Amino acid sequence: MPEPDRRIAALREKIMQFPKQPGVYLMKDAEGRVLYVGKARDLRSRVSSYFQDSADLFSSRGPEIAHMATLVTDIDFLDCETEVDALLTENRLIKDIQPAYNDRLRDDKSFPYLEITTRDDFPGVYVTRQPKAKGTKLFGPFTNAGSLRDAVNALQKVFKFRTCELPILESDEKRRFFRPCLLHAINQCTAPCADLISKAAYAEDIRRLQNLLKSKRSVVIREMRAEMEQAAIGQQYEKAAMLRDRIKAIESLSLSGDVDEDVQPEVFYIDPAVGLERLQTLLALPDRPRVIEGIDIATLQGEDSVGSLVSFVDGRPFKSAYKRFKIRTVEGIDDYAMVREVVARRYRYAASESELFPDVILIDGGLGQLHAALEAFDRLHHAIELERGHALKPPMVISLAKREELIYVQARSEPIKLARNNEGLRLLQHVRDEAHRFGQHYHHILRRKRTFEEEIRTGRRPPRKKKGGGGAGAGESVADA
Repeated sequence: MPEPDRRIAALREKIMQFPKQPGVYLMKDAEGRVLYVGKARDLRSRVSSYFQDSADLFSSRGPEIAHMATLVTDIDFLDCETEVDALLTENRLIKDIQPAYNDRLRDDKSFPYLEITTRDDFPGVYVTRQPKAKGTKLFGPFTNAGSLRDAVNALQKVFKFRTCELPILESDEKRRFFRPCLLHAINQCTAPCADLISKAAYAEDIRRLQNLLKSKRSVVIREMRAEMEQAAIGQQYEKAAMLRDRIKAIESLSLSGDVDEDVQPEVFYIDPAVGLERLQTLLALPDRPRVIEGIDIATLQGEDSVGSLVSFVDGRPFKSAYKRFKIRTVEGIDDYAMVREVVARRYRYAASESELFPDVILIDGGLGQLHAALEAFDRLHHAIELERGHALKPPMVISLAKREELIYVQARSEPIKLARNNEGLRLLQHVRDEAHRFGQHYHHILRRKRTFEEEIRTGRRPPRKKKGGGGAGAGESVADA
């Protein structure tokens, strides 16, 4: 079989193992470089469309993609829960990797947010790509700026909030002489600029708006649908069409990510030096920390469990020091035991003074994960004391819990809750999220390998022919510990 045919046959065989769910795929050349990153509603269907005999990529996707497909020798994927997750993940990967054949999303343009300026006496509501650092409530990021603006326009007809940039103070007595804009005339704004609504009444409208944005909006949409149907029955077709458009706009609000989980670093940039200074103060360290290591556990129902370790030096990722651990001693679901195993395997050399501890060790999890890590260090301490006759000084170990973003610190009875825009918290989130990403990637590799071997064992696919040459893992930039 000619070499191009063998390449395509091998790719098709691998694609057959892809899940039929949303995700992101990465096409790579023979040297492992990522050529193209794409998203899909159905990974298997989307990726296989590049390599079908009937596919005319030159006509359907252009000469650049047609040429790229001839260079692809491997394809990897990351499965996602929803299409929105896939879109946000695709955007993040393209900005980080800068693949040669991706034209879109390589610039610094970000997804927009809906911003409510809660610091103001009369908060405004805006669509923005550059949210303010303090005094605002954010929703998003949203995947479609046009749909978001339509939704804000529809919501304004209901809650009558302001969208102007005027500085409006409750104490300004001159407001009663101010002439409001056209939005008030068409009953789309309550005109706090002209003192036509009290601060308390306006705040209640904003509170109701925030409650709607936080909810699934099903009740509001159901009421609007009933009103639309009544308008249609009464032959009020213009009103029915207007309500239909409002419903569509409000439904588009579901196409958004989470402010805390889907962080866009280009929007919320932090100076690593400032983040490290905040951590020095927070953790009462004698010097500004230089090396931070983050640990995460990835598992699915206790199968293919792995541990990941990432290293940050001076607040930036140091990828050549990343390590990954296939869990050896823990059966089933026991996150604490897995943390103990990874900590013991990673720091046994530092405990014996063969290498230095990092300044800070961050465990992904809550108080239980922190106690598990400290228990592993306690065991190392006793082992070294028995062997060498001196005590081990443990490093600074902390944990960061998702959602609440509480920081648990050794020897402190209560967790620390920082402002969401605190530079120290943002740096810890970066370390935590990078450890999670790296661990999930290794977990997916092991899971796909296990599925492939099970299919060979049960006769659902022929065994792979052995080839001579170098062993697996050539070119791997991280260490398996």
